[in-house]
Amino acid sequence: MHRVTVLALDRVIPFDLGIPARVFGAATAPDRSQLYAVTTCSIGGGAVRTAADYSIVVDRDAGALADADTVVIATQQPVGQLYEEGILSPELRSALELIPNDARILSICTGAYVLAAAGLLAGRPATTHWRRAEHFQRLFPSVRVDPDVLFVDDGRILTSAGAAAGVDLCLHVIRRDHGAGVANAAARNCVVPPWRDGGQAQFIERPVPRVSTASTAATREWALTRLHHQLSLADLATHAAMSVRTFTRRFRVEVGMSPNRWLVQQRVERVRDLLESSDLPVESVAYEAGFGSAASLRQHIRAALGVSPTAYRCTFRLAGAKAESASGSSGRTPL
Repeated sequence: MHRVTVLALDRVIPFDLGIPARVFGAATAPDRSQLYAVTTCSIGGGAVRTAADYSIVVDRDAGALADADTVVIATQQPVGQLYEEGILSPELRSALELIPNDARILSICTGAYVLAAAGLLAGRPATTHWRRAEHFQRLFPSVRVDPDVLFVDDGRILTSAGAAAGVDLCLHVIRRDHGAGVANAAARNCVVPPWRDGGQAQFIERPVPRVSTASTAATREWALTRLHHQLSLADLATHAAMSVRTFTRRFRVEVGMSPNRWLVQQRVERVRDLLESSDLPVESVAYEAGFGSAASLRQHIRAALGVSPTAYRCTFRLAGAKAESASGSSGRTPL
């Protein structure tokens, strides 16, 4: 099984600490065998103070990081030298040095401070909680901070926004490792959406609209059943009984992105599902997802996923076959 090790630091947020075990623990192969083994460790082992009114007992010390395929830095309450000066304690720096060079590293919320202070985010895109983004950027100017997204996947290093965005990130990793089918099943087991529209922008504090109760939710549901049609912004606005300008403004407030960007995102997700679950040729997949032509589909998929549709299908068909046949086998899952 793929080994996930979660590092619990002083003043850890209990909710965020439990996310990796809950989400990765819900990912199973077709024979119901576990795909990930999740362990939790602390710098010295033993009790760890939380940000709540209790401590937790962690059985493993930082030595567990040396055997990890994926490491997760859980959220801490932002206090102390790390958050004031961007400096790691000697004990934490030594612990991070135990992480294998080929291990994948995730941070949830303020865990990004740990990665940045360790130099792992220099020159990279990253995110953290929107309330901390401006401070984070000042403290670590070499990091390319995006305060609007729920998570950033930069290959070996992945960062997420606050709290529930850690769920989104873990589901994304499962999707990346084993495909949408396994990730969707894990999401159902956890009773959470497999994919959330938009980014942090929809949660940032802003004045509440004074009058209207109109919403774009019904139009979004309507559009999802008609992705194979060439839907225009005017079509969406007409369905919502709004002007294009009003619809676009309200859509951005509710979803955190433009209607056109949202449509492309939904079509990409539809393509991923069809490539993984069907034998339809690329031309048919393009039609079903509303991209119109195979050339347009290839352009959007390469931009979104970095690979061609054929390569994506081969990767996740192979991942599915391995998950089905390799249950009970030992060894590290390749990243």
